[in-house]
Amino acid sequence: METQIGKVAGVIWDILQEKGEVSLSQLPKLVAEKDTLVYQGLGWLAREGKISYRADKNRTFVDLKR
Repeated sequence: METQIGKVAGVIWDILQEKGEVSLSQLPKLVAEKDTLVYQGLGWLAREGKISYRADKNRTFVDLKR
C-alpha cells in the first residue's frame, strides 16, 4: 500500500507542477484514483512539506510550495 500511495503522490506532484493550484474536489478526477488514495498521497506530500493549502469560501485549493 505504501508503494501505491507514493506513486499517487508522484502523480499529484506532476499535476500540480503542470497546472499549478488545483481544488481538492478536482484532484481525484485529475489523478484518476479513488478519493481516499489521493488524500493519502496529499498527506504524504504535506508531511514532506512540499504542498500548501489555501481556503477560499467553501473550497480548498492545493499547490506546490514555491
